[in-house]
Amino acid sequence: MNLAKIVKAAEKLDQEERKKGNSPPEILQELLIFYTKKICKELKADINLALIGAYLMDSKVGKAGREGRVEEHVGMGLQAAKKFLKKFNLPKKLQDKIENIIEAHHGTVPYKCPEAEIVANADCFRFLHPKGAVFFLTNLGEKGMKFPEALKYFEYKVEEKQKVISLDVCRKEAGEYYKLLRKLIDLTKKPL
Repeated sequence: MNLAKIVKAAEKLDQEERKKGNSPPEILQELLIFYTKKICKELKADINLALIGAYLMDSKVGKAGREGRVEEHVGMGLQAAKKFLKKFNLPKKLQDKIENIIEAHHGTVPYKCPEAEIVANADCFRFLHPKGAVFFLTNLGEKGMKFPEALKYFEYKVEEKQKVISLDVCRKEAGEYYKLLRKLIDLTKKPL
């Protein structure tokens, strides 16, 4: 089974979905892919398997948001991934692992393989890393969200993602970013 070929096809699908406004913005996706590779290397996990899940997991988040059902984006992405993966005739065990990576990327579903936990942790850096955090907050404003509402949602995402961090190889770096963002949020909320 040539997983590298499937990674390339999943990356291409991700780019096509981004053009439609469905996949996350490129900056956030770059952070996800960087940390997925980094953590896989440190833990000697299957990089190709993790990357397939990472590229597919949020392929419908933009569409779900536009339709006012962002909380359903995981299920929507899972259905799209199943359709995409069908053409590769994967063994059931591999298919199940990729599906688990997608289902578990918010840390609310048990991890059935190391790659699922890795991708869930990597996903957190999209919001905890300063580059991702600044982009995300700016992007909320560009979408027309007023500052108090944007700050509240930003704070929610930072807290949500910090709670998902579960791997020792991520805790120190994520913790440093979290403290920095927490201080920034707290100072921003202080009256002048």
